[in-house]
Amino acid sequence: MAIRPTGPLAAQGQYVIRFDNRDCGLSTKFNAAGTPDLQQLVAALSAGETPAIPYTLDDMADDAVALLDHLGLPTAHICGASMGGMIVQTIALRHPQRVRSLTSIYSSTGDRSLPQATPEAMAALTSPVPADLEGFQERSLYVSRTIGSPGFPFDEAQQRTKATRMFERGLCPAGTARQMTAIVAHGDRTPGLKALAVPTLVIHGSADPLIPLACGEATAAAIPGAELLVIEGMGHDLPRDAWPQMVEAISGLTARVG
Repeated sequence: MAIRPTGPLAAQGQYVIRFDNRDCGLSTKFNAAGTPDLQQLVAALSAGETPAIPYTLDDMADDAVALLDHLGLPTAHICGASMGGMIVQTIALRHPQRVRSLTSIYSSTGDRSLPQATPEAMAALTSPVPADLEGFQERSLYVSRTIGSPGFPFDEAQQRTKATRMFERGLCPAGTARQMTAIVAHGDRTPGLKALAVPTLVIHGSADPLIPLACGEATAAAIPGAELLVIEGMGHDLPRDAWPQMVEAISGLTARVG
């Protein structure tokens, strides 16, 4: 876990708490659960079965609330991107009394009828993860170029630095597969989201090939009163040149809530 009250959000007066989800970084690994077969999972779900999985998004949401408990924080403004957006949605559904505001970034409701990732984006995301640093850097560059933001400059040096930090913090490809299993198995959150009474901001890029813009639009449409911010040219990443726009929107939300 890392608690880092630094960066552009902190400069706006926010106390920023970041942590590693289970099965990644320095957090607990669930290696005893093995590597799940996503194709078998999808087939079982399509057949109406309820397959056993290592853990769920509910568990990951409860992890975050347990961290708030540990830090003695009764409430918080919560923000997550991609899978993190799904987790913060789930926190709001399971623990609404702990949520002051919700920001969901390039995420989705879990409705499988929404547009899916492009074949190129899915191929990049599921490509083998090399065990050496140089190979991991090259794979990261490939993924970033495939799912990143065509409307913003591509900074190769920055991406290599980011990949190095991820590599040094600890890789767990099987953990990523288990996280994807939790995403796929969670189902459609739309009915629950329609009943939320939480101030919400949804941020999505217009050029996201992994979780298309329609998914962000559906998220905003599902949550009563949600604000939707579409960033032109942004894909499935957080380009630095888009940070001021996102920080302004998030800080504006938290300021209105108090």
